[in-house]
Amino acid sequence: MDRVSSFDEPLKKLLGGATAKVMAEHLDLHTVGDLLHHYPRRYEERGKLTALADLPLDEHVTVVAQVADARILMFNNGRGKRLEVTLTDGSGRLQLVFFGHGVHKPHKELLPGRQAMFAGKVSVFNRKMQLAHPTYQLLDASDADEATEAVDAFAGRLLPIYPACKQLDSWRIAKAVDAVLPSAQDAVDPLPAALREGRGFTPLPEALLKVHRPQTKADIEDAKARLKWDEAFVLQVALARRRYADTQLPAVARRPVADGLLDAFDAKLPFTLTEGQEKVSKEIFDDLATEHPMHRLLQGEVGSGKTMVALRAMLTVVDAGGQAAMLAPTEVLAQQHHRSITEMMGELAEGGMLGGSDRGTKVVLLTGSMGTAARRQALLDLVTGEAGIVIGTHALIEDKVQFHDLGLVVVDEQHRFGVEQRDALRSKGKQPPHLLVMTATPIPRTVAMTVFGDLETSVLDQLPAGRSPIASHVVPAKDKPHFLARAWERVREEVENGHQAYVVCPRIGDDAEEEKKGKAKKKATEEDPDKRPPLAVLEIADELRKGALAGLTVEVLHGRMHPDEKDDVMRRFAAGDVDVLIATTVIEVGVNVPNATAMVIMDADRFGVSQLHQLRGRVGRGSAPGLCLLVSEAHEASPARARLSAVAATLDGFELSRIDLEQRREGDVLGQAQSGVRSSLRMLTVIDDEEVIAAAREEAVAIVAADPELEHLSELRTVLAALLDKDREEYLDKG
Repeated sequence: MDRVSSFDEPLKKLLGGATAKVMAEHLDLHTVGDLLHHYPRRYEERGKLTALADLPLDEHVTVVAQVADARILMFNNGRGKRLEVTLTDGSGRLQLVFFGHGVHKPHKELLPGRQAMFAGKVSVFNRKMQLAHPTYQLLDASDADEATEAVDAFAGRLLPIYPACKQLDSWRIAKAVDAVLPSAQDAVDPLPAALREGRGFTPLPEALLKVHRPQTKADIEDAKARLKWDEAFVLQVALARRRYADTQLPAVARRPVADGLLDAFDAKLPFTLTEGQEKVSKEIFDDLATEHPMHRLLQGEVGSGKTMVALRAMLTVVDAGGQAAMLAPTEVLAQQHHRSITEMMGELAEGGMLGGSDRGTKVVLLTGSMGTAARRQALLDLVTGEAGIVIGTHALIEDKVQFHDLGLVVVDEQHRFGVEQRDALRSKGKQPPHLLVMTATPIPRTVAMTVFGDLETSVLDQLPAGRSPIASHVVPAKDKPHFLARAWERVREEVENGHQAYVVCPRIGDDAEEEKKGKAKKKATEEDPDKRPPLAVLEIADELRKGALAGLTVEVLHGRMHPDEKDDVMRRFAAGDVDVLIATTVIEVGVNVPNATAMVIMDADRFGVSQLHQLRGRVGRGSAPGLCLLVSEAHEASPARARLSAVAATLDGFELSRIDLEQRREGDVLGQAQSGVRSSLRMLTVIDDEEVIAAAREEAVAIVAADPELEHLSELRTVLAALLDKDREEYLDKG
């Protein structure tokens, strides 16, 4: 059998159809290679028991414990039987229950003093944790001699505990791994020999044996170090090759022009740019002046002035004879950008119009809800080149939209776009346009190196002069209702001082679907008062208008309103005609009203860390200090409250993004949701393994620079081809 095909062997051949079907459907494991890369989550040591005190609720767990007692109970007038078994491990106790015909076997086997491995889902019954009908495997034998042998066999042995599912327990997976483990000898090693020897890594077949069947803890560490490196290195080689390929693509260089639109714009700015804005602008101008496409990620703290940097890049491209398109994720944000950019540019945004500047250009808006005449005019302005700048939603991507000469694409809030959407816009240039991706969600360096590893990164981390600090506080509404009453008083005080406020709720609260959910939730709420539905914009607006904020001008804003209605509310809020805006997260990005100084976030524990940071960035945008109140009914000792306290404690988005990332699955971070492809990382964790990723990136860059096609590294080419199957390759290509 050749070296690759044994890894490609379908599991069905070795394990039988039934087991292979469960592995494919529930664990996404199809081949021998998939199973060999399904690593143990942790290891049980003989004699060292899992802490029953720390069992997570509603999760499938595997525990090694001892039977303390077992008893049969009758119910239903003696017609029904239930076996209750109590386990202990020194840290706590856990109850097992078996019903009906399932009672006989465990009743004979689970005798006091016996030790076994149990797997099942943790639930609560009568305020006690329990496993109902767990599967189990005895770890000792009843005969004294056999018991000694069994203990000897297990003594000092590390038992791998695999990520499992209800249909397939950890030890059944372990047996399946035993069946395919001989194939580990056929593993194709992606690391070039010089790199492997230079860093003293264990050979790959040995690493696979050690990770699945370690003799010592040192074996596990050895294997993990090697397998992490492989994942980081292969991914970084893929990204380095993309970066190299990008440098080979042609693009039109867009060099700054003296006395053009950019100079005219800079001359009328009422403030000076921050050092950060100057530095990042220079990086972008240098990229635009080259004859291959810029691929740059601009990440900046909320309110750091990214839009200003992007606008100056767009004006440079217009000066050089090209057009620039800015893609925004929502109509509210597209309209907001259009409004703020035309205001900043003044007469320079009225090129070709009466009263416009002769150095100006036209700035058009294109969204799905525009009227036919306005839309037709916008499309005409784009195809003739009359409009140098277009700002729009995904409506920009439609086939009907044609550009005269698209030179730059700016994508705002990148994490909200599918890769296909960005790709569709990029394909509208005669040659690949330059690409600037912006995000206000700070990204830890390691994630930037993995998720956006094909983009050069610029960071804006200083706020423009005149920005005010934001004070953030958690308001524990359940424990201290008077704190919530005080929150509404603070909102009134801000309004009395001539300012405005936002109130944010997780839900809109108006359609039939929500009504159905509401009925189900009402029933759940009656059974468990802690399970009330999230607070809704329309309900809270009604309450506040009649109660705590009576007499103030209160308006609502949410995603299901007609676009004209949304735009009207935003305009009136921006003009200061609305005191309090009660909204969903539709205001999360880009909304800029410097006079808004206070924000109350209801059910704040229902939002993610980065989302709370984004929302908070809507206040403190003027010269008056900002205030953000995080209202929550979560218990003081709960993880949700700890998360809110972390947000209240720092304004550093990068610090918060680390906290956020630590609480999320790795796959989310790697854009699994938008690629539809399973994450290739099983051992590497992007938050903890920064050094591994940085070192792997360095080696990858050197290798690709010396041999872009990997002609002399056939093993690495083979592994890359397996990782970058068609779907994943497309995902990376469109990044």
